[in-house]
Amino acid sequence: MHDHEHHHDHNHGAGSSRPRLAVALGITLLFFTIEVVGALLTGSLAVLVDAAHMLTDSAGLIIALVASHLATRPASSRRTWGWHRVEVIAAFVQAGFLSIVGLYAVYEAIHRLIAPPEVAPGGLALIGVAGLLANLASLLVLAGGRNENLNMRAAFLEVANDALGSIAVLVAAVVIQLTGWTRADAVAALLVAALIVPRAIHLLKASGEILLESTPEGLDLDAVREHMLRQPHVVEVHDLHASTVATGLPTLTCHVVLDDSCFTDGHAVETLAKLQECVRTHHGVSIEHATFQMESAAVAEKHSGHLHA
Repeated sequence: MHDHEHHHDHNHGAGSSRPRLAVALGITLLFFTIEVVGALLTGSLAVLVDAAHMLTDSAGLIIALVASHLATRPASSRRTWGWHRVEVIAAFVQAGFLSIVGLYAVYEAIHRLIAPPEVAPGGLALIGVAGLLANLASLLVLAGGRNENLNMRAAFLEVANDALGSIAVLVAAVVIQLTGWTRADAVAALLVAALIVPRAIHLLKASGEILLESTPEGLDLDAVREHMLRQPHVVEVHDLHASTVATGLPTLTCHVVLDDSCFTDGHAVETLAKLQECVRTHHGVSIEHATFQMESAAVAEKHSGHLHA
């Protein structure tokens, strides 16, 4: 006896994020071009690192845009969850890009602290102001959809950190102009790296946990098992697994051993309804997509050689 608590519309607003992503991408690509030119003219590492950050943002937004489009495609017999996992893969790739940029920034900044080059503070300040305005515009565009999924959250956080990076560039320009201390540019680059690396690690962890099909954050499987075992007529719970397909799509499967009499007196159906309610409402993470295999002790014994969780 099986039950599949599935609703087949899994889009979760994926398509609604596309216009926001497209506008933010246009702004980011435009300012990336400006920063590359500015880095060449001013000799600033902070601007160069921020330009590289902008490039990864652009790549990330392109990936997010593609993922958002694919997520709207319907499920099929080949891809029963549609393309929702693409969102998670996209976030993982973005985090990888950010890690590389952050490590490069640290390496080059240390080198420049030892041997600081000349930096033009006027151009640096101009780029800092322009970058801040561009990032604020992108933030306004993305703000309304930042909680839709992991991809939108990643895109919003990237632009927010870009804005802080632009502020660091602007402060470095002021320090160089007032004091002539050109190492301020390398310090600003290190600050940008300090913004990039922790975020990259967080995104790698969040997306990696989903790709590894770890138990959804906030869900205590031991507590779930104990609560299920307290239901009348439930003898054993085994092969209990929970994972996340994509943002907002936690799933759970398990085998539930019932008293033999339940399969003749109607209690199996009643117990199934209670278990559905249990995983939907009692454990912090609402699981709508739950599959239960109800079985007798004889069936459970027959399969006892299988790997149980």
